[in-house]
Amino acid sequence: QVQLEESGGGLVHAGDSLRLSCAASGRTLRSYPMGWFRQAPGKEREFVAAIGSRGLATYYVDSVKGRFTISRDNSKNTVNLHLNSLKPEDTAVYYCAASQNDWNPRIPHSYVYWGRGTQVTVSS
Repeated sequence: QVQLEESGGGLVHAGDSLRLSCAASGRTLRSYPMGWFRQAPGKEREFVAAIGSRGLATYYVDSVKGRFTISRDNSKNTVNLHLNSLKPEDTAVYYCAASQNDWNPRIPHSYVYWGRGTQVTVSS
């Protein structure tokens, strides 16, 4: 069993930056592909970014390419999401998730473990 906990969310202005962190306990994240998703009020959960278990492969939704960067530090059992040039439409609860087998980076159902989320609010 893997427990995931996100942190780093907050209220910022458009153009600001944040760093979200996802800390794992229970097991090492070394063998798990990881993803970040977000959900805005009244909308479905949306894929944001994902990274392979060794950090060699990364994936992003088009709307965040060039602004967000996903990274992982397996020695610290953490996965980070750097959010730059934030926009009001980035406002959402951000979740990290861990996958096991049959990983499809953009599909929520391919992730087994989920954190409880951290709120990111971007004011215009």
